[in-house]
Amino acid sequence: MTDSPAADLLRYAAFTADPDGGNPAGVVLDDTGLDDATRLAVAAELGYSETAFLAPAAAGGRSFTVRYFSPKAEVPFCGHATVAAAVAVAERTGVGELLFETKAGPVPVLVEQGPHGLLSATLTSVEPQVHQVAAADLAEALAALGWHEDELDPLLPPRIAYAGARHLVLAAGTRARLADLAYDFERLAALMTRLDLTTLQLVHRESRRVFHVRDPFPVGGVVEDPATGAAAAAFGAYLRELDGIDDGELTLHQGADLGRPGVLRVELRPGDPRIRVSGTAVAITADDGRGPDRG
Repeated sequence: MTDSPAADLLRYAAFTADPDGGNPAGVVLDDTGLDDATRLAVAAELGYSETAFLAPAAAGGRSFTVRYFSPKAEVPFCGHATVAAAVAVAERTGVGELLFETKAGPVPVLVEQGPHGLLSATLTSVEPQVHQVAAADLAEALAALGWHEDELDPLLPPRIAYAGARHLVLAAGTRARLADLAYDFERLAALMTRLDLTTLQLVHRESRRVFHVRDPFPVGGVVEDPATGAAAAAFGAYLRELDGIDDGELTLHQGADLGRPGVLRVELRPGDPRIRVSGTAVAITADDGRGPDRG
């Protein structure tokens, strides 16, 4: 690393083929010598929802220790920054299999060449979990959002889902309810801190395998995350348990409400509890100043 980590900071948009779409992430390909205070300062100055900091595990190898920092705190796992970092590595060393050692556990990533020269990365989550949410905590979440319980989809009940990070899944009964998102930033952040949640995974079902999603992220200092791979993986585990979907692909549309549309592909395989999340990523050659909204 140089004396200025910002000089080695790359910018990528994940889950999109357009630098102005999807979710922007910072990527530092070799953070040797950086301490956590510096990592946090770099992430805060950039202002994206997460920045990935990589440390090569072996000279010339394809394995990396990866840390993820939001503008406010470290998070155990971040899907969109994983996709961004994997594509950044592959652009320099070639496509193929990578291994990211994260605080949530080992995450294999396969980078492949797609149509029109785009690179696509598929991450395989750690083993997921799905838990009940206490009635009082659900009531507090709805109050912070300004939602009412009768606006939820009764076929998709609230749960806390985990596939590297914890997310409260709430399903809106209508697309209009999902689109109208204005919440109490500090109140929701306090609840999420108490429950150790990374985002809320707010969803609306368009069809059995197609969803629109949004992810408030006040604990990271960001009003909303435009495309959230960790939450997508957790949501795949949620659907397996709550809706019986155990194979095939889901399509999640996210970011349109923010003017940064992106598409996340979620794959479930019979006999394998892990969830696979795929998407393209492209370099952002100049900061357009339109990163995620800050709180």
